[in-house]
Amino acid sequence: MIRCLHLADLHLGWSPQDNDFPKDKCRLRQEERNSVLTQAVDFAKDPQNGIDLVIIAGDLFETHTPEPALIEHVLSKLRQLDNAGIPVITVPGNHDEITYHNSVYRQYGTGRTWPGVLVQTPMPELVFRHEIKGVPVFIYSLAYTGGLTKVNELNEFPRLDEPGLHIGVFHGSLDWSGAGDRSLPLSSERLVQAGGGRGYDYLALGHIHKYQEMRAGKTVSVYPGLIDSKGFSDPGVGYMTIAQFECEGDPGGNSGFRVNLRRANVPVREHAVVEIDISAKPDLQEIASECRSKAGPDAMVKVILSGVPSFSVDLERLRAALGEHFFWVEVEDGSSFLESSDIARFEKEPTIRGCFTRRMLEKLKNSTSDQEREVIMIALRKGLAAFEGR
Repeated sequence: MIRCLHLADLHLGWSPQDNDFPKDKCRLRQEERNSVLTQAVDFAKDPQNGIDLVIIAGDLFETHTPEPALIEHVLSKLRQLDNAGIPVITVPGNHDEITYHNSVYRQYGTGRTWPGVLVQTPMPELVFRHEIKGVPVFIYSLAYTGGLTKVNELNEFPRLDEPGLHIGVFHGSLDWSGAGDRSLPLSSERLVQAGGGRGYDYLALGHIHKYQEMRAGKTVSVYPGLIDSKGFSDPGVGYMTIAQFECEGDPGGNSGFRVNLRRANVPVREHAVVEIDISAKPDLQEIASECRSKAGPDAMVKVILSGVPSFSVDLERLRAALGEHFFWVEVEDGSSFLESSDIARFEKEPTIRGCFTRRMLEKLKNSTSDQEREVIMIALRKGLAAFEGR
């Protein structure tokens, strides 16, 4: 059995871009995200986890020119894997592209400065050949390089006709027609046919930030996803992926491998999107209280307000009230507040809206309880909002 820790899209060096984000929290958030590599290396080095191989399938860094201190931190961590006898394969991505003359990979990819194997070939080749636990392991990859990677010529992928575990490692878009200029297009059909139809046992992919697992023929293809969030629209998965390969027969034969996938949770800061219909909320305190009940303290929270409140919501006061509880708060107001004067004006209209308003006000007048009046008033406000397409 061989266990591989499959990482991709760590985007080390990223920090929040919101100008309102306090500098101290911005630095802390960056440090938290950068610590993911430390956690991954510590996990791989722990003998109890049985990791035999580490693959980083692109976008290790957020940019091709990360800060020198971050580079040294990464090199020291990868060197720990190398010193522990755990092979580590690093593939450049599109954020930390090797194309540029000042790319971190060009600066540190010569003279064996980069620990383990740094993929630099612009077209797919065998980049790693090593025996792990008596099993020959072959890894094929490429580093997308502008002007050198011939995308139109990626019709055939190499795969030796030799017994052992064969893994393809690529940072690109698998069967996605929307791939842009800086996204390597990959065809699952061609990858499955690698080496004249022999195919890879495993495709370690990077670039897509959501976890994806696909099976075609004998090949298992996996995007492990972004571990720690880059914002509410890119929330991260919160775990690492371990691919476990079990020989189905003689390790030296051609019997193939069974691929089992495992997850190892990573403690990351909670990101929560809280949606609240504030139509029945009597005041700001009630809104804030519900927000606090839906996410843990020190979470990153995006609050989305909807409905038709009976009062105008002071968004700055709401942010301030929640800021004492959460690490960071964003508020998106999609609610529709109606003034009493608006309702009085609609009541006089010779329209369907006017008829609706008069009927609801009549119901309100004849209601017999506070609860009934509250329900009718919410229905009135929501109905009027609907008339305006809100």
